[in-house]
Amino acid sequence: MTTQAQAAICRGNSVPFSIENVTLDDLRPDELRIRIVACGVCHTDMAVRDEQLPVPLPVVLGHEGAGIVEEVGSAVTVAKPGDRVVMSFNSCGHCPSCDVHAPTYCYNFFPENWSGVRPDGTPTMFMDGKPMNANFFGQSSFATHAIAHQRNVVKVPESATALPLERLAPIGCGLMTGAGAVLRAMKVRAGMPIAVFGTGTVGMAAIMAAKIAGANPIIAVDVNDERLTLAKELGATHAFNGRDDAFGKIRELVPQGLGYVFDTTGINSLIQEAWNLLAPMGICGIVGASDPADNLTFNEAAFMGGGRRVMGILGGDSDLVTFLPELIEHHLAGRFPFEKLIGYFDFSEINEAIHASESGKVVKPVLRISAE
Repeated sequence: MTTQAQAAICRGNSVPFSIENVTLDDLRPDELRIRIVACGVCHTDMAVRDEQLPVPLPVVLGHEGAGIVEEVGSAVTVAKPGDRVVMSFNSCGHCPSCDVHAPTYCYNFFPENWSGVRPDGTPTMFMDGKPMNANFFGQSSFATHAIAHQRNVVKVPESATALPLERLAPIGCGLMTGAGAVLRAMKVRAGMPIAVFGTGTVGMAAIMAAKIAGANPIIAVDVNDERLTLAKELGATHAFNGRDDAFGKIRELVPQGLGYVFDTTGINSLIQEAWNLLAPMGICGIVGASDPADNLTFNEAAFMGGGRRVMGILGGDSDLVTFLPELIEHHLAGRFPFEKLIGYFDFSEINEAIHASESGKVVKPVLRISAE
């Protein structure tokens, strides 16, 4: 039986998001219907709005959803009706990457997450009886209800029963990406120096994770002094404004070079200069959304002779089933205090939430969509 819902429709950057009536399709065997309690607002949502990513418009976005399971398909085993869940990206489960538990690099990432429909071409959502682009990251959680999938839903562990879903919502993308980059992808070693460029949600998560890993020093670089102050509160040992010779200060602080560079800005000139700060066997991890026309240039002798590495990272190399519960446990223990990044907005204030993110007023806006 189809389900009536309300969803925020994105028609591009020339008009605001508008909340309108939609209908969800009947569930397939591997799908779940979730009543959305809250959803984080992410830079990727805005990249789609601005047509920087190949997602068809108009579309229902939202990919940091948390909510209560209302109904499940016959093949679903990850959760049951009534369970509290968080959602993240979807994956196919049968490609070479999924076979080795690397779903962020799923060979079928586009049809599973960005095509606007299911991989078989059928819609998950309708408006006025016509198909509406949805299934964004396998969820489209800027809505009161969403269809999710067996592979992109994680049940909130019993240990976190007291944590509200509105706090847990953003853990499935930006927080996971930054923390996973440090703990899973780059495998940052205790006692080694790291510099994080950009202190948005992903960068802040990386800083918190670097503290968990025991990195030292932990250097935050940004042009927003308020963000740098917060970065030090969350674990950075040093914070340098990018307009004030940050590279020179890093060289002075760590003359032997950095063990790790983590870039969230996507600015190629910055990445290249940061790469030059690496010590032998240093790793430069990149998650920033660069212009598709941009290239990077490194000195071949320094690249090869020092054993330095450049690593593109998607989703923090995260396996949802194991990593999201791990992050929740770090949060419960006080080691991952991401609540300090969150600013809450009512669902009707979605455009205000997006503006707060883009202006830098709020690091991680979260939409309150329904009562838990």
